[in-house]
Amino acid sequence: METALYLLPVTLGDTPLDNVLPAYNKEVISGIRHFIVENVRTARRFLRQVDPQFDIDGSQFFELNKHTSPQDIAGYLAPLHDGKPMGVISEAGCPAVADPGADVVAIAQRKGLKVVPLVGPSSIILSVMASGFNGQSFAFHGYLPIKPDERARMLHKLEQRIYNENETQLFIETPYRNAKMIEEILKNCRPQTKLCIAANLTCSDEYVRTRTVKEWRGKVPELSKIPCIFLLYK
Repeated sequence: METALYLLPVTLGDTPLDNVLPAYNKEVISGIRHFIVENVRTARRFLRQVDPQFDIDGSQFFELNKHTSPQDIAGYLAPLHDGKPMGVISEAGCPAVADPGADVVAIAQRKGLKVVPLVGPSSIILSVMASGFNGQSFAFHGYLPIKPDERARMLHKLEQRIYNENETQLFIETPYRNAKMIEEILKNCRPQTKLCIAANLTCSDEYVRTRTVKEWRGKVPELSKIPCIFLLYK
């Protein structure tokens, strides 16, 4: 197996692996025993889903999150320097996209180490595909500010970019704050601005709907515990 840092996508929710991941991914994973992961417990569970016989106890896991120091991250690549393939696994979707895995990938690139991204589900790409919005120019902003006044200013700023730059705007929120986020979008954005809500993508209860802000009022579904991504466009 070629020595490289393999970026290993995982499911976005409780979805059969065969529905969203190519068989080739399983072949790659079977040859890796050193992993950089966002969460060890969920990474181990994912590997067991890929292969119930996977040698978990014979594998090494390095945990990577927002608290990990740059010095520790650089040290995580030691097996790769020794000629052993490594994998990066995030909590959901594609590693290094809106994910701390980007830090270790950046170090690997600077050191001239080979990086191989594998195919898998990305809520950002899937939501743009299903929204009907501009897929040639879009921006993902992660989490918006929590304070109402700061969030309102950010929503106005993003809305201006829609109309001035013809650019789709994407962002997310912690599931238990979804209702508040939608409330503030409907309060602060223009009635004609379009909002797409994409929830539980690739799952059996997937929900993707695009309406104007005016049309959403009084028709918002219950999304308080569901991973969502929000998109704005004109």
